[in-house]
Amino acid sequence: MAGQHDFRADIDAVGRSSTILTLLETVTLATGMGFAAVARVTETRWVTCRSVDHIAFGLLPGDELDVESTLCHEVRQHNEEIVIDDVHSDETYVDHHCPARYGFRGYISIPIHLRDGSFFGTLCAIDPQPRRLKEERVLAMFRLFAQMIGEILDADEELSAHRASLAHERELSRIQEQFIAILAHDLRNPVNALKAGLRLMSRRAIDDKAHELVELMSGSVNRMGQLIENLLDQARSRHGGGIIIERAATEDLRPALDQIVAELQATALDQPIEAKFDFPVPVDCDVPRLSQMFSNLLANAITHGVSGAPIAVSATACAETFTLSVANGGKKIPDEMLPDIFLPFERRKDRPNREGLGLGLFIATEIAKGHGGALTASSDDERTVFTFQMPNRA
Repeated sequence: MAGQHDFRADIDAVGRSSTILTLLETVTLATGMGFAAVARVTETRWVTCRSVDHIAFGLLPGDELDVESTLCHEVRQHNEEIVIDDVHSDETYVDHHCPARYGFRGYISIPIHLRDGSFFGTLCAIDPQPRRLKEERVLAMFRLFAQMIGEILDADEELSAHRASLAHERELSRIQEQFIAILAHDLRNPVNALKAGLRLMSRRAIDDKAHELVELMSGSVNRMGQLIENLLDQARSRHGGGIIIERAATEDLRPALDQIVAELQATALDQPIEAKFDFPVPVDCDVPRLSQMFSNLLANAITHGVSGAPIAVSATACAETFTLSVANGGKKIPDEMLPDIFLPFERRKDRPNREGLGLGLFIATEIAKGHGGALTASSDDERTVFTFQMPNRA
């Protein structure tokens, strides 16, 4: 704020505070002074930042005086306040050019300092009549008000810095999200090409070892594709597009869930997946989206489960509700982490070396909401369970 190029910013900072205006009005009421102002004073300029004028002195915010013609110039030079009850009887200032030039007899100027000790300017007041300003209560009031003005300006500068920092962070976030969306979109083509190639290989006469390898590669490619879709869904959600849900009564959900179990089981041979599906009635859902949610939950269970411990999957449907759950053994999720576990990019802090961006659970809960249901999590020392439940209107 000390640079000369900041005068407009200084005026605006003082102008933003209604408290400073109240302080100036209080000065005039308490002392009878006709004009009071906060002035920005540098070596070369004296600029009005805010004023209360009952004597038509004529200075508005942005107006200037020749700095060397003012007593505030001396306040800045010596860093000392100047207080005059009556110029005519004051030995120091009776013949001073400033009172004669501006026509005042009562005068006071108190320095305003910022937190770093730098000189900002003055709280000053003038009146064409003598005033009793050297009384201790009056001086205490002016000194307190000058201190308050400095603190207000410090707070305004900090707030402006925080706002600028926030704006910068938001712009960085926007650029990052745009980059992620573009990257995910452009990765679709090579991943789809890999899927097509692996499908062709699986249809050819190959030995059992090669067939097993193709299945493993297919599982990995499918997970890559799922991650890409997660990134695109997250980008759409952040931009207000939301995740599109197209529900319909279907009996095709079980084959879709069986396919996901088979694909992920091929990538986690030491974690047997025990699945129980019971759909005696159709399920009113978006099959691709519900499959995406299930894939995310199952992949999460594999990532955070314990090697050798089975993963329990169940899904049931009746005329009123549909329920799906995925449970894995492993370390308990701390209670304080559970409220944030569905937020995007919130990786498990108790397992910082595990893979994942934290998008899977966020996308899963968005899909749950889109179906009019809810996804919840519970965790104890034996297992962690994610449960999705929604109304079934099939």
